[in-house]
Amino acid sequence: MSDWLAAILLGLVEGLTEFIPVSSTGHLLLLGHFLGFESEGKTFEIVIQLGAILAIVTVYFQRLWALATRWPHDPKVRHFIIGVLIAFLPAAVAGYFMYDVIKEIFFETPTIICVALIVGGVLLLLLDRMKTVPVYLDVNTYPIRVYALIGLFQCLALLPGVSRSGATIAGGLLLGTDKRSAAEFTFFLALPTMGGAVAYDLFRSWNDLDFTDFGLIGIGFVVAFVTALFVVRFLLDFVSRHGFAPFAWWRIAVGTVGLALLWAGVGG
Repeated sequence: MSDWLAAILLGLVEGLTEFIPVSSTGHLLLLGHFLGFESEGKTFEIVIQLGAILAIVTVYFQRLWALATRWPHDPKVRHFIIGVLIAFLPAAVAGYFMYDVIKEIFFETPTIICVALIVGGVLLLLLDRMKTVPVYLDVNTYPIRVYALIGLFQCLALLPGVSRSGATIAGGLLLGTDKRSAAEFTFFLALPTMGGAVAYDLFRSWNDLDFTDFGLIGIGFVVAFVTALFVVRFLLDFVSRHGFAPFAWWRIAVGTVGLALLWAGVGG
């Protein structure tokens, strides 16, 4: 496969998987492994995530603008912003101290990713079938304790294959949120989490980055943005109707196929 087709495919996968509970990082690493595609310093993989971040900003621009302008005089807005920041902190701290382990061991071990996909899929399937009565329906008014505990759940996603959105959604459901608001919170929590992760990645890898192939990076960025835009616009309604079982089965299938290919010696 040519680098151009690989860039389009990877951008498509990034956009489609970043905000659903299937682990975009796990999908990108596995696909890159089997396609034999890896940019110098992982510049491509880092930059195209910005396309997914831009999709959130685009869809939620009015709401983000309201948060930015109303927080000085609106206690409810301040409560939500503080909640997002509190939820962001655990993964930020853990990611800082575990950065080398994550990049040098977890990211370079496809078997770990496949197993995490399968285990996470089984757990998500069980969680989706739990009969619970939601207590918290409005993402803006979760108790601070709930925001904080969801943040701790997000730390699980430092292991590629777990899924950042999957971990936060699972945490939210176990803590008494409904499916729609749990999925919505992942969008807002993604802004500081993904933004911080990309910024720190760029800082740590700056001397190894290679921006000479702007064409590949550009096409991957655009494809990731367009596909993520679609996902962000329609995910909440999809989850409300179908729950998380389709994503759970997808995770199990991808992880199983990935292990089979690894054992057959494909890719690399």
